[in-house]
Amino acid sequence: MPERRPACLMRYAAWFFALSPLCAQPPVNPNDQVLKALDDLEWRLKLGDVADVDKIAYTSLPPAHVTNRTAPGATNPLIIHAYTFIPKNLDRTNKHPLLVLAHQGIHGNVSSSELGHILRELVAQGYTVIAPDYRGSSGYGQQFYNQIDYGGREVDDVFAAREWMLETYSFLDSKRVGMIGWSHGGFITLMNILEHPGAYAVAYAGVPVSDLVLRMGYENDQYRALYSAPYHIGKTVRDDIQEYERRSPVSLVSKLQTPLLIHTNTNDEDVNVLEVERLITALKAEGKPFEYKIYDNAPGGHMFNRLDTDLARQSRAEIYAFLKRYLLP
Repeated sequence: MPERRPACLMRYAAWFFALSPLCAQPPVNPNDQVLKALDDLEWRLKLGDVADVDKIAYTSLPPAHVTNRTAPGATNPLIIHAYTFIPKNLDRTNKHPLLVLAHQGIHGNVSSSELGHILRELVAQGYTVIAPDYRGSSGYGQQFYNQIDYGGREVDDVFAAREWMLETYSFLDSKRVGMIGWSHGGFITLMNILEHPGAYAVAYAGVPVSDLVLRMGYENDQYRALYSAPYHIGKTVRDDIQEYERRSPVSLVSKLQTPLLIHTNTNDEDVNVLEVERLITALKAEGKPFEYKIYDNAPGGHMFNRLDTDLARQSRAEIYAFLKRYLLP
C-alpha cells in the first residue's frame, strides 16, 4: 500500500541514524511526545486510587554539550521532569522515608507499562517515591534526547530529584532516603551512592551496568556507536579509555558507604553476568560490606524480577525486605 511507505521509510531512517556514529542529531520518533502525554494519564489511572500522583519540573546542571556558549540560554540550567507518588493515607505530621527510582534504558523514560506494578507495590508499603526523566530520556523531543550525558550529568539530574523532594516536603526524613533501579537505572543508582557517600541510607541495583570498558568489549558495533556519537561521549573506548572508566561504577567502589544489594542473572541477555561479577569482585577486594545474589538461569533473563511471575515477586520481596531494614516505612 503506497500510503504506508513514508512511515516505513521514516522508521528505517530513525533506526539507521540512531545507530550511526556519524550522525550528531539522531531523529526521535515524532510520536514520542504524544505517547508520553498519554502515559502521564495512564500513571494517574493506575495509581490514582492509592497515591497522589503528580508530574513536576525542576532545574539541574546546564547542558554538558554546548556548541555555542554565547547563544541565548545556552548555559541555562536544564529543566528536568519527574513523577512523584505520595501514599494517600500518609500521615504528613510524621517523618517518612523517600525512595528515588531511576528508570531503565538509555533514552528510556518513566513508563507505566514497565514500572506501574512496582510503583504500586512501593506505595503500598508507605514509600513516597520520585522518579525523574533525566536528560536524554525519550518523550521530550529531539533537543532533550540529545542532552544525554551517560554517567555524567544524568546522575546529577537524579540526585537533584532527591534534593527537590527534601526541600519541598517537610514530612520526608533526610536520613531515610533510599535509591532503586534496574539495568541503566541500576547503573545510575550505583553512581549516585558512590558519588554522594552518606546521602542515601540504602540502595538496590538490579542487573546494573557496571563496567563500560568491559561492556564495550562484548557489545556489537551498533551499540558502541551510541556512545561514540558526537552528541554522546563522543569518542570510542579505544580513543579515551580513561573517560569510560571515569563513568563506570567498578572504578569507584572504594567510595561505597551505603548499604547495597545487587542482583544479577546468569542468562541476562543485556547486562552480561560477567560485568556484574566484576563489580562484585571489586567490592570484595575493597573490603566493602554489601549483599548480592546471582540468580542461575532465572526465566526472563534481563527482566527476570520485574515480571509478574512468582519468582519475580519473591525476588522483589527480598528487595523490599532489604530496603525496610534501613528505611523503616
